[in-house]
Amino acid sequence: MRLGQSIVQTQTMSMKLAPKMIQAMKVLQLPVMALQEHIEQQLSENPLLEMRDSDPELPDFDEERENPDKPDVAEKELVVDDAHNNAEDFERLDNLNQETPDYFDDGPRVSSNRVQEDSDRRHDAIANIVDRPESLHDYLLHQLGELELPRPLQKMCERIVSTLSAEDGGYFKTPLDDLLPPGFDEEQHALAEEALHIVQSLDPPGIAARDLKECLLLQLTPDMPYHDELERLITHHLEDLRDNRLPAIEKKMGLTIEQIQDAWSQLRKLNPKPASSFVDMYVPNVTPDVSVEQDDDGVYRVKLEDDRIPTLRLNRFYMKRVQNGQATSEERQYIRNKQHAAQWLIDSIEQRRSTLTKVTQAIVDHQTQFLDEGPEFIHPLKMQQIADKVGVHVTTVSRAVDHKWIQTPRGMFPLKRFFVGGTTTEDGEDVAWDTVRIKLQELVDHEDKSKPYSDDELVRRLKEQGFEVARRTITKYRQKMGIASSRQRRDWSKK
Repeated sequence: MRLGQSIVQTQTMSMKLAPKMIQAMKVLQLPVMALQEHIEQQLSENPLLEMRDSDPELPDFDEERENPDKPDVAEKELVVDDAHNNAEDFERLDNLNQETPDYFDDGPRVSSNRVQEDSDRRHDAIANIVDRPESLHDYLLHQLGELELPRPLQKMCERIVSTLSAEDGGYFKTPLDDLLPPGFDEEQHALAEEALHIVQSLDPPGIAARDLKECLLLQLTPDMPYHDELERLITHHLEDLRDNRLPAIEKKMGLTIEQIQDAWSQLRKLNPKPASSFVDMYVPNVTPDVSVEQDDDGVYRVKLEDDRIPTLRLNRFYMKRVQNGQATSEERQYIRNKQHAAQWLIDSIEQRRSTLTKVTQAIVDHQTQFLDEGPEFIHPLKMQQIADKVGVHVTTVSRAVDHKWIQTPRGMFPLKRFFVGGTTTEDGEDVAWDTVRIKLQELVDHEDKSKPYSDDELVRRLKEQGFEVARRTITKYRQKMGIASSRQRRDWSKK
């Protein structure tokens, strides 16, 4: 067998998206507030981009070229002639500088209106900043500071507080020994125990508990109704309460069902997540990207809520610099690259407006009954249906509705809310799963709590209303909706 080298040519095909296409997809996917930030960033980075209203007295570059008020030496077409070193162009440049010595300088002129506008925008932004809520850590540390503890004890308390998280409900999940130095002694361990008790005595009640039982016990006060019964229920019968095994508790505690239920009602007033009122990061208000209103003819019309999005244009200063031969070869290349990027952004924003309007209008046209009569009447809808109606790819629809919100006469909803699966009634009518869930909730709300419906019974009763749904589907939706099992829903006081 001979070994040798050879060159083999193969052809492969791959799809590479153009930068303009990538830009368009990115802009389409951005919600209105993110788009505003993106535009502001591009305005600061691309000198070829400016807001149209930055100086309303200045025409757009293209408008000026099409409608010149007077002949201008600068309007002569620029011809690059390396053989003659562009002597004529440089001579024209010198003449231009002599006639208008301050026209071409280090950068474009910014009108006083633009400066005032930017100042007003910054002032409004500062005035509208949402105050950041006080964090759990700050709240606890402030209380510790008022106790005037010895320094070692204070430091250990602060160390415990640093491990707590509002997202975890304020539970102390770190083993206490992990906060002590290696080879700690009994005195150091006792100090840590004392520090934990101090933190657990702070507000909110139940903070720094190591488990649910301790959390609830920390919230009990001597003057609370059914204090003794609650202490026994929490210590020994939490699992029985969770599973609604009240007869078992009745036998073990010697209480009546009514007494257990009264104590249970007090138990429900306690907070299993004491730090839930604190947030580590504030959530900004949602801003709708589109709105829909009903016109005089009863037709729902979509309107883009993009008043905050500025109208952009190419910067005439740099464009004239290239046209007039003012720029060097490197400058011309730089300006052209920035020009392309600026124009792509302008085109992408306009394409976003068009696509988002068409997609949203198609969604609204499909879900008019939802807008007329409420969520119960939402219809099954897939993104592919909207893509076919608008004439775009389904991924375009996905990007168009991603993280977008719509303001409707029935409230504000994410656009994705209108895409739901469904089933078919006995009459062959398509119904959304949301409708089935609403019917399921109605059945549970109106059932006899002494004999709550099993999942099989729920299936049967839904079928009587024309909804053919499998038992496993009912179980899945019941659990997702937070509806307990029939045993857990039973009211033992009603026999």
